[in-house]
Amino acid sequence: MTLPLIALVAGLALLVWSADRFVEGAACTARHFGMAPLLIGMVIVGFGTSAPEMVVSALAASQGNPGIALGNAYGSNITNIALILGLTAVISPITVHSQVLRKELPILLLVTALAAWQLWDGQITRTEAFILLGVFAALMLFTIRQGSKSPKDALAIEMEKELKTHTMPLKKAMFWLVLGLLLLIASSRLLVWGAVEIAHAFGVSDLIIGLTIVAVGTSLPELASSLIATRKGEHDIALGNVLGSNLFNTLAVVGIAGTISPMQVGPEVLQRDIAIMAALTVALFAMSYGFRKQGRINRLEGALLLACFVGYTAYLISTVFTA
Repeated sequence: MTLPLIALVAGLALLVWSADRFVEGAACTARHFGMAPLLIGMVIVGFGTSAPEMVVSALAASQGNPGIALGNAYGSNITNIALILGLTAVISPITVHSQVLRKELPILLLVTALAAWQLWDGQITRTEAFILLGVFAALMLFTIRQGSKSPKDALAIEMEKELKTHTMPLKKAMFWLVLGLLLLIASSRLLVWGAVEIAHAFGVSDLIIGLTIVAVGTSLPELASSLIATRKGEHDIALGNVLGSNLFNTLAVVGIAGTISPMQVGPEVLQRDIAIMAALTVALFAMSYGFRKQGRINRLEGALLLACFVGYTAYLISTVFTA
């Protein structure tokens, strides 16, 4: 039991560190090759901060642990909105300036509805997984097109400022890009093995482990980057991290895992986890969109999001002891 616990903790620590190196190396490499700051913020950073979820879920699916794969994706989405944005808003209210992010909010609602619809029959087939990846590809093309049309967007300005504080030579950037990716894969293997062993030792389902420990662990890069961005007053980067990550998780992470291994899904995922994820997504839309004024998540709303996360996590833990 000691060895799986050490593997879990070491895997999480190495995962967070390697994800940070990977994102920084990828962003600087993209900048060297002339990619626009807005696209770096929306595509490269979004992909980088979701890389832990992608690798962990892909490995879990390939090893016959679909519960961890699915729980990791949906649990990370819940963590991103309720814990990360909640904590960030409590520290400093988040004001939404970016018009590009306002366009992503309704897209996230539609993508969440698609996820719920696919789970209605209790499974994710390979065909459905390929549909998710197809939607993801279309969304990336849309994002690139929007990014090229909005070079002066608030998110682009914040990202440009952030990139100037993290400059590095191309060779060094590529070194961290490659090393970060390799360590991501290694740490993910360690994390998945430790999580599965702990789940089996305590008789807990892979899904619960994926929704809690693994989901929070793989979301730590988004938490760190959002808190740092908020301290600098870069509210659009903080929100952009979460929106981008949730889109990647719902489409790419579940899509990749589903193409590797089709997943049978218990009714509790739709009735509990997808329902909570959908409710939080609707709440995020209502708070951030700004129908007749600027979108804003204030401290009270942030505290309510945090309370939702605590309540949801406590309920999941209670199901373990009552099972």
